[in-house]
Amino acid sequence: MKLNLKKKTVDSGVEKAKNVISSDSKFAIVEGYKIARTNLLFSLTALNNNCVAVTSWSKGEGKSTATVNLAISFAKMNKRVLLIDTDLRRPNVHNLLKLSNETGVSDVVAGMGEFENAVHRDVVGTLDVLTSGAIPPNPSELIASQVFADLLAKAKEEYDYVIMDTPPLGVVADTLLLKDFVGGYVMIVRERITTHGDIEKALQSVHLADSKVLGFLKVGCSMRKRGYKYNKYHYNYNAYYYR
Repeated sequence: MKLNLKKKTVDSGVEKAKNVISSDSKFAIVEGYKIARTNLLFSLTALNNNCVAVTSWSKGEGKSTATVNLAISFAKMNKRVLLIDTDLRRPNVHNLLKLSNETGVSDVVAGMGEFENAVHRDVVGTLDVLTSGAIPPNPSELIASQVFADLLAKAKEEYDYVIMDTPPLGVVADTLLLKDFVGGYVMIVRERITTHGDIEKALQSVHLADSKVLGFLKVGCSMRKRGYKYNKYHYNYNAYYYR
């Protein structure tokens, strides 16, 4: 089923947030996301699923920025990519990409807006974005609704890849409501912020939900030249490690 999306006008010259990758970004950062993208592509292909959720354990770990950058990296392959902000309590995707958030996920699911009119088209290359919309009083119920399930099913049919920014696992349970739609979860970890205990708890939460963590994406890394010491949860500065 085609969604027949109408194109929204986006100012391509608008200055993006400094942490969103662009042609001016450092080579190591861009390459790190490319490598993460390649590893994730293999995982999704093996699972026969084109949808992934990106999460973290706590707020403030750079989850939304990493999700946006991963989506941009996917779009650089000239694939049709839809980025959906399902973090309905603390949305940030629209701020990072300088987009209007007047109508988004919550409005469409609640019947107060049309999907075709809510989607921002070709925001960065072939990347389309559905922002979160108005902050609702019942985000969990909206995400768990049949209307949202139908919306996501159509998006997965229309797009090559669907990438969702989701709430932190350690804050609310909304993220795990998406488990039946996604191939798995990408966990964002931040150097000197995310702890081994946080990672253990995240893995346990996803496992108990009968889903899987496809990999970890480390951000906020210091670029050391030598002397790397690896342990159970250490990842290199290119910001990728997939299980």
